Order: sequence, then C-alpha cells, then structure tokens
Amino acid sequence: MRTTATFKKAFARKRVLITGGLGFIGSNLARALVRLGAKVTLVDSLIPEYGGNLRNIAGLERKVSVNISDVRDRHSLPMFVRGQHYLFNLAGQTSHMDSMSDPMTDLEINARAQLSILEACRQHNPGLRIVFASTRQIYGRPDYLPVDEKHPLRPVDVNGINKLAGESYHLLYSQVYGVSSTVLRLTNTIGPRMRVKDARQTFVGLWIRQTIEGERFEVWGGDQVRDFTYVDDAVEAFLLAACRPKAVGRVFNLGGVGRANLRRLAEMLVEAAGGGRFRVCEFPADRKKIDIGDFYSDCKLIATELGWRPRTTVADALAKTLAFYRKELPHYA
Repeated sequence: MRTTATFKKAFARKRVLITGGLGFIGSNLARALVRLGAKVTLVDSLIPEYGGNLRNIAGLERKVSVNISDVRDRHSLPMFVRGQHYLFNLAGQTSHMDSMSDPMTDLEINARAQLSILEACRQHNPGLRIVFASTRQIYGRPDYLPVDEKHPLRPVDVNGINKLAGESYHLLYSQVYGVSSTVLRLTNTIGPRMRVKDARQTFVGLWIRQTIEGERFEVWGGDQVRDFTYVDDAVEAFLLAACRPKAVGRVFNLGGVGRANLRRLAEMLVEAAGGGRFRVCEFPADRKKIDIGDFYSDCKLIATELGWRPRTTVADALAKTLAFYRKELPHYA
C-alpha cells in the first residue's frame, strides 16, 4: 500500500469493528487491518445466501475476534459498538434479484438494520468513525458517463432504494448527531474471497467458477460496458476514507482501471484462464427490467480529496482471482 505508514499510525492498536466481516470485502479488509496492528472484531450472520465464509479468515483465526450475529438483532448492537474506534459497515444484502423477490428482507437488512446500527453508535459510542459500503446501483440508468457523485439518484430495484436509505441515514447521523460517517459507492468489485456459488454478489464470480470447472458460462446481452475495482484497491479506499478527516460527511465513488463490455470481459477471462467457453445470449426478461445498461464511475473526487486511485487492471484482477480459486475453489463452490 502506498500509505502504509499513515495507515499504521491510524490503525495500530486501535479497535476496529467490521460488520459483514466474514464476507468478501470485509475479510480482505480484516487482513489488511491485522497487518497494520489493529484489534479487529468481525460480526457476520453467515446466512448461506450471503457472502460470509469462515474460510475467508483462514490463517487469521487467532488474530481476530469473530461474532456470529445478525445486524437485524438490534439488542446485540450496543455490545459490539462500545469501545470501538472504527466501524467499517459492510453488512448488507447484495442480490438485486433477491431484493425483488423478497423485498422485506432487503428492507430489514439494508435499511432498518442500518438505522439500528447508527442508533447504537449514537447512544453508546458517538465518537466512532464509520465508513459505509454503498453501491453504484443507487444511480440507476445513467444520464451520462462516466457517472459522478452529482448524478441524479434513481434506483431501478428494491436493493438500490434500500441502499440509498442506508447511506442517507449515515449522512444524516453524521450531520445531525456527529457520528462521523463516510459513504463509498462501490462499482463491480472483484477478487479473492468473493462469492462464486452464484451471481448473488457478482456475475464475475459465477463465470470464474464455471470456467475453472470446465463449464460454459453465459454472457447476457454482452454490450453493456462496466468498470471493475480489484478488492485490494477497494480496501485501500476504505482505509483512506476512515483516517482522513476531510472524508467525514462525504460521498465518494470508487471505480476501476479501464472498462470493458461484458463480451470483451468474457474474452479476457478465457485468455487469463488459458481456455474456456462462453455463449452470448438474450437477457432474461426479469433481469433486463432492472439492468442499468452501460455504467462506469467518475472517481476524480476521491482522487482529489483523498489521493485514491485504482491501480489494478481488469486483466490483472482476473488473473489474480483465477489463481486464488484454482487453489481454493473447493472451499467456496
């Protein structure tokens, strides 16, 4: 990391809570924080449909504290937030289709539980520093590209609406109650430890599993342009947002190095894997209704204000992720 000395000064011997800490980004963040000398507590529900996996902390078992708990249990939240210096709030329901088929669960996790977390902080630890993981999905279908933070917010699915509520609560509590919060709007984040069982977290994970297993994967549509953030770059953004005072009360987009349409992304995956098969097919009707079309982020604001820029190309991200799952796939598939 370019700012390791700064991060060590900020996080060494500090108490850090990560909700969704056994998930994809949460576990990679935990690894970085342990290396920086932080005292890390992970809270995760380990609900099978979501991203939590105990394998994600292999080798860290004695270096972090793990609590299997659901953020919807508001009575347990005060115990977790007391005494913490930082909270990285990554607990969430990420599947857009699940949010449409089961909107009440999405509401409970992505909106009501977020309010409960903030209330626990306000009442029991108002000095806590929070970074909240939001999503590009809240923008909806772009009016222009690249999408900056000033773009209108028009979510096209229940997940986007509830994530917008969650980030609005964080900004409100920061402004009104002084519970210092920053919102990061993530684009497609990929890398080791992401969910590969299905497309609930990202379609790229499913593609990677099917490629390694010798199956043909499907590319829906194929012309949609996306950018992709490698998880290590995303982790650095979370750390920067937590330790920079000018980030308090702010919203920042994350983005990736370069962009590609999905057909080209599939070709890059096959090239990185040294073989594989895919077919381009029609978008399923239910998915097409909530697809946002082309999307890539303008992340100039976080570059200017916090000095963050993504460094990992899509090709390198795919190669690194493939290398991880060639060894680890039995623990994730």
